[in-house]
Amino acid sequence: MSVVPDQLKYTKDHEWAKIEGAVATVGVTDHAQRELGDIVFVELPKVGAKVEAGASFGTIEAVKTVAELYSPVSGTISEVNVALAADAGVINQDPYGNGWIVKIAFAPGPGGQGPQEGLMDAAAYKALI
Repeated sequence: MSVVPDQLKYTKDHEWAKIEGAVATVGVTDHAQRELGDIVFVELPKVGAKVEAGASFGTIEAVKTVAELYSPVSGTISEVNVALAADAGVINQDPYGNGWIVKIAFAPGPGGQGPQEGLMDAAAYKALI
């Protein structure tokens, strides 16, 4: 049974987003890392790169497959998890913690709200998987 934390938002492509202020921390879900198997490499974007919600920003490579990573929000890459270069397998051990992939700075919407449109809550994501 995959772990699905309630406080995160999710995409249909199995990425999660933790929205804090005007920054979204992004990673792949527990379900995704289980499906991929042993993760060996992550292609990370450069800090400062622009990303669009739903567009690919890199790839994640496992022993048996390579998958695209899709941004849950539009914005600018503000930070990448450089620790993944040395050990991408941390995503398998801690997908919602040390296995985060990027942080994306975005412009808050009306009323300072984050870019929630198109993202699922935990209940909707559990229903998907």
